[in-house]
Amino acid sequence: MAGQSATAPTTYSPSPTQKKKQSIFKDVDWVRPDGRGFHQCRPAFLRTGAVNAASGSAYAEFGNTKVIVSVFGPRESKKAMMYSDIGRLNCNVSYTTFATPVRGQGSDHKEFSSMLHKALEGAIILETFPKTTVDVFALVLESGGSDLPVVISCASLALADAGIMMFDLVTSVSVSCLGMNLVIDPILEEESYQDGSLMITCMPSRNEVTQLTLTGDWSTPKIHEAMELCLDACSKLGNIMRSCLKEAASAQQE
Repeated sequence: MAGQSATAPTTYSPSPTQKKKQSIFKDVDWVRPDGRGFHQCRPAFLRTGAVNAASGSAYAEFGNTKVIVSVFGPRESKKAMMYSDIGRLNCNVSYTTFATPVRGQGSDHKEFSSMLHKALEGAIILETFPKTTVDVFALVLESGGSDLPVVISCASLALADAGIMMFDLVTSVSVSCLGMNLVIDPILEEESYQDGSLMITCMPSRNEVTQLTLTGDWSTPKIHEAMELCLDACSKLGNIMRSCLKEAASAQQE
């Protein structure tokens, strides 16, 4: 009996019935769960210097999505490697065990590390640190939806805080397609019912896209509309990130 009680689950995770939820999104006049307009992003809180031991770091909070990124380097590569005129970028994205409503669910996003690498690589001037490596460690403290775009933007801020030379800051925003509606910066609940998603990562000052990810069925006009929404939001997010860096710089001077 003792053995049976030890293996019995002691926690529960309330999951609302899907039938009720889905009807919200099929309704023409549905309202977003957090009350935002369809084309309104969540309020963003950004701060650099979150980890003292790192070369650079940043903390980002977009609604319930909370991310911390640490950057180490440039430092000599531990792996035996041939001489290279350009530096190396290593990226790792992980989730805390309590980040998602279901424990350990964040470990499903193993592809996020390579996607973060692709998003950042084109913006970093790798020639400025030959024969060395820059390591980027992103940790999702709480998953509230649009996790990867927040990770990418936060990582870019952490790289800037570390003094890594970049062509421009990298910003990322996603859009979910729910029926006939496009909603920007979706939360977890909206992502679970989306018909498709589009994520853009770009360098806003240069008007260059470093990554475009598309899932689901999209019509060409919808893709154009979603891209315009994302690019406009990326530009505004870039201004917020620059303001954050300026505030940090002026605080250091004082």
